[in-house]
Amino acid sequence: MIDTLTIPTKRTTASRLSQVDFDHLDFGKTFSDHMLVVDYHNGEWQEPQIVPFGDMTVSPANSALHYGQAIFEGMKAYKNEQGEVYLFRPYDNLHRLNASAERMCMPAVPEEIFMQGLTQLLRLDSEWIPSFTGSSLYIRPFMFATDGLLGVRPSDSYRFMIITSPVGLYYNKPLRVRFEEKYVRSAEGGAGFAKNAGNYGAAMYPTKLAQQDGYNQLIWTDASEHRYVEESGTMNAVFVIDGRIITPALSSSILDGITRRSVLQLARDWDIPVEERKVSAIEILAAQADGTLQEAFGVGTAATIAPIAVIGYQGEDHNLPERPADAFSNRVSAALADIRSGNAPDPHNWMVRV
Repeated sequence: MIDTLTIPTKRTTASRLSQVDFDHLDFGKTFSDHMLVVDYHNGEWQEPQIVPFGDMTVSPANSALHYGQAIFEGMKAYKNEQGEVYLFRPYDNLHRLNASAERMCMPAVPEEIFMQGLTQLLRLDSEWIPSFTGSSLYIRPFMFATDGLLGVRPSDSYRFMIITSPVGLYYNKPLRVRFEEKYVRSAEGGAGFAKNAGNYGAAMYPTKLAQQDGYNQLIWTDASEHRYVEESGTMNAVFVIDGRIITPALSSSILDGITRRSVLQLARDWDIPVEERKVSAIEILAAQADGTLQEAFGVGTAATIAPIAVIGYQGEDHNLPERPADAFSNRVSAALADIRSGNAPDPHNWMVRV
C-alpha cells in the first residue's frame, strides 16, 4: 500500500447508500458515491482528485468515441469477517492495464496514482462494500482519449478514472454455451490480449445470436481454422479432462486473466497436472463422449468460476456430467473465497489490505 500521495477529495452531500437494496443487486447497475478522476495533458499526469459520482462532459469530437482509444480493468475488493477491506491482486490489474495502454498507444498509469487513488476511494466508500456470501465491491478502472479532434492518430490527452459498484453473483446457474464457428473475437497479432473496449463491442452481435438460440455465452475459437478454443464469453476457458486441468495457452488473442492465473496456481499447489496448450473443440467433445471430460467452466473477475452445463456444436447439444461436491471448480472456488475472506492462509500474498 502506498501512502505518499494525498489526493484532494470532494465528498458528496447526498449519499445514495441508504437507497440501495443490498439483497437484490443487479451486476453493474448500482454505483458508489465517489469516483477517482485524473487527466493527462502536455505529456504528464495532472493532480488526481476524488469527486462525487456523476456525469461528465465530453466533446462531440471526442476521439475515443470515434476511434476507440478506451481501455479498462475489472477487479474486486472484499471485507473479511473482522470488517477489514482487502483488494485481490491489484498490482496484477495495474500491470495489465498498462499493457493494454501500451497496445492502444496510451500513457501508462503511475503505480502511485493507481494504488493511492484506489486506496483512498475505498476507504471513503467502505460502507458500500457488501459482506454477504458471494458479494464484493466490483472496481472498474478505465482510461479513454479526450482530444476533441477528428483525426486517426493517438490522442494527446486522456482521462483515467475509477468507479466502484457493489455486486452479488454474476451467474446464478451453470451455463449453456456453444462453439462459435463463424465470427471472430480476436486474431493473432490483434488486440485480443488487451482489455480495450472494441473487443467487447465487436463480440456483442455473435453473442446476441447465440442467446437467441438459448445459450448464455459462446466459446470463441481461433480466427484461422475455428478449431481451437480461445475464450468462453468474456472469461478464460478451463477444462478438466481425466484429472488434468487444460486451458488454452496465452497468446496475443487471449486475455491473461488474473482469476485464470490464480486458479492454475492453486491447481499446481495441489499437485494437479496443468496443461496450457492448444485445445480443440473436437478434443473436448471426444472427451465428453468417452466420459473423461469431468468439468468445463469459465473463469473471470466478474463471475470468478462459472460452471458450464451444456456445450453446443454444429447444431447439437452435449450435456456435461453433474459436478460432484468435490469437483475441482467447487474446491477452487471455495479456496479463493476463503483466501479473500481471511479464513485461509494467503501463501502467494494475493490480498492487499486497504
